[in-house]
Amino acid sequence: MFEPEQLRSFLAVAETQSFTGAAQRLGLSQPTVSQHVRKLETSAGRHLVHRDTHEVRLTDNGDAMAGFARTILAAHAAAQRYFSGAAMRGRLRFGTADDLAITGLPRILREFRQLYPQINLELTVGQSDQLYRALKSGKLDLVFVKWVEGTKEGDVVTEDSFSWVGLEQTTLDSDEAVPLICYPAPSLSRTLAIDALSAAGRTWRITCSTRQISGVLAAVRAGLGVAVMPSTLVPEDLKVITDRFKLPPVGRVDFTLIANPLANTEVVSALTKAIMGRRLTPAARPR
Repeated sequence: MFEPEQLRSFLAVAETQSFTGAAQRLGLSQPTVSQHVRKLETSAGRHLVHRDTHEVRLTDNGDAMAGFARTILAAHAAAQRYFSGAAMRGRLRFGTADDLAITGLPRILREFRQLYPQINLELTVGQSDQLYRALKSGKLDLVFVKWVEGTKEGDVVTEDSFSWVGLEQTTLDSDEAVPLICYPAPSLSRTLAIDALSAAGRTWRITCSTRQISGVLAAVRAGLGVAVMPSTLVPEDLKVITDRFKLPPVGRVDFTLIANPLANTEVVSALTKAIMGRRLTPAARPR
């Protein structure tokens, strides 16, 4: 009922929020992409994409179709590989920074496992520095970490800036020690936050130290202090308070994939390709 090429064009539009961007990603003309989406809408009997001069976005039916499209295409690709005898096999030890796990990454990994069911994917979640050391010691094959902007090693998936985050009702006097919620050392966000405060002459105190993003968010929501987070990962119920309290800028960050050169190149490349260029905003936000 739904043709794979139409589904691929539709998903490209959904992920780029642009018919032009979708055409460039797929190597097709824009009219071809538009035609594919129109035919898919006809087959579904539903309006899937809202487009005007300002934006392109999915309708509620479009959001539903996006989920079905990923499942259909994953099954289609898996069947092709199985019956062609080209199914990829192997073991992949993948590590991801804790807060990146609250993005769309779990969905990407689910789709990857559907595409490559014969790859044994082993997931480790931790802090970036710990994951990097595990990679260098040969315990991991590929890591997805937050890294200092401009680091030469690895493939940058996306760039972001750090922001100070707190509750809407957070108050902070200029002469008050900044109540800091952070990861234990070593931690990139902790180091950059403390360095920025020290350089600005601001005093600080640790009010909560936790190894998990869930702990950071819980402490901020409890009003225990403020935290530094990548700007695109700030949940809707929390606020960026950098300008409100004249807190010093913390800097920028790269979300980076780094591979172990001794790992199975084919398997590592497959997951790298699945992650590169994907949107990594939070998968679900509190209401």
